[in-house]
Amino acid sequence: NRFRLTMKRSKPPLFRSLGPRLVIGGALWIAVALGGAGLLLDALFRDHVTRTFDARLQVLLETLVAVAEIDEAGVLTVETLPGEPRFARPYSGWYWQIDGPDGVVARSRSLWDWTLALAPVGAGAATGPEKQALRLLARDIALPGARSGHRFVVAADTADLAAETRPFRLALALALAVLGLGLAVALLAQVRYGLRPLAAVRAALVEVRGGKAQHLGGDFPREVAPLAAEVDALLDHNRSLVERAREEAGNLAHALKTPLTVLGNAAEGEDGALGDAVRRQIESMRRHVDHHLARARAAGSAGSAAGVVPLDEVLGALEATLAMLHQERNVGLSVRINGAPAFRGERHDLEEMLGNLMDNACKWAAAKVTVRAGAAGEGRLSITVDDDGPGLTEPERAAALARGRRLDENAPGDGLGLAIVDDLVALYGGALTLATSPLGGLSARLELPASA
Repeated sequence: NRFRLTMKRSKPPLFRSLGPRLVIGGALWIAVALGGAGLLLDALFRDHVTRTFDARLQVLLETLVAVAEIDEAGVLTVETLPGEPRFARPYSGWYWQIDGPDGVVARSRSLWDWTLALAPVGAGAATGPEKQALRLLARDIALPGARSGHRFVVAADTADLAAETRPFRLALALALAVLGLGLAVALLAQVRYGLRPLAAVRAALVEVRGGKAQHLGGDFPREVAPLAAEVDALLDHNRSLVERAREEAGNLAHALKTPLTVLGNAAEGEDGALGDAVRRQIESMRRHVDHHLARARAAGSAGSAAGVVPLDEVLGALEATLAMLHQERNVGLSVRINGAPAFRGERHDLEEMLGNLMDNACKWAAAKVTVRAGAAGEGRLSITVDDDGPGLTEPERAAALARGRRLDENAPGDGLGLAIVDDLVALYGGALTLATSPLGGLSARLELPASA
């Protein structure tokens, strides 16, 4: 049953798009309509040709009756041939015959030695010489002076009927093909034009996601406008929820920091194992508070209508700040940016990620730290921070990204380590990679969403 339901719900990739659905559906209706119209027109024309054919046979029958004569003995004779030259050519397909009570009285030269079977009165079909399919017309007529009535029969090969309809069928097929092609082109144009507002909605959503707009906006058609309005309302609602959550998370963090500070000050005067344990737990609690506060600040930024942050502005400010903080260690910090990349997200999140990595590199570098930034494919940017410090082994790199773990236990700092950077990067759908630097130390590579 599960397999049956899965097969029922799955659709070919072609039918998951509105455009092919509309085009294929419209093309099928056009084909059915044109096919039905073609059959109807062909039937009407064939009926017209058949009636014209029968009318011609009727004229020839009346001519045959007119030229038939009754002699003094009451015997029927035909001295003059009816006005159709093919009656004189053997097996031409055009025949006439007159039947009396005792059999055939007279027949056309085209029949030669063939005799038409006794035909019923009216229009009908028969088989002629050389298995020709004939359409015939028969009438019973009693001529004045004749000893009995006679049956006059005129027949013609239906190949002539088909010959008259064949050019019409070819012309009809060509006309319907051209009409179908024109309708198909018009259908494609109509579908493309009709679906253009959806493409405009998608483009507007790309603008919102790229941080270039806060709402879809735009003058959409009546059918699409409610959808755009609902999306704008959803964006506003989502933005208000995120702001409220971030504000409450900040209030909670600040509310916890004050009691932690009081406890920390009280524990400073306590010596012994109890004081050390209290101080360690307070420090751990502070790291956790800062850790989750940073996550709360970034959680609403990724993937929403975030801002566009030029990378050179943030890296320039961090370069100046860190140069002042580490001037006593005489660490050379160089920043190189290729092009003019911009980060799609919140400025303080980018500052926290880059500040953490660059500050950590400056703390552990022997003399040199380099930062390289640039585009990394469509919609992505790459930032690499290298130092010439002692670096980390592979197990140490995994431990450095562990949640709440300090990379630099003996160095001063807030204790967030690289774990918070990894969390922030993950929230933006990016990646943080640690490796051995070409300078001999640690190489930290960030891959983040770029603004279009």
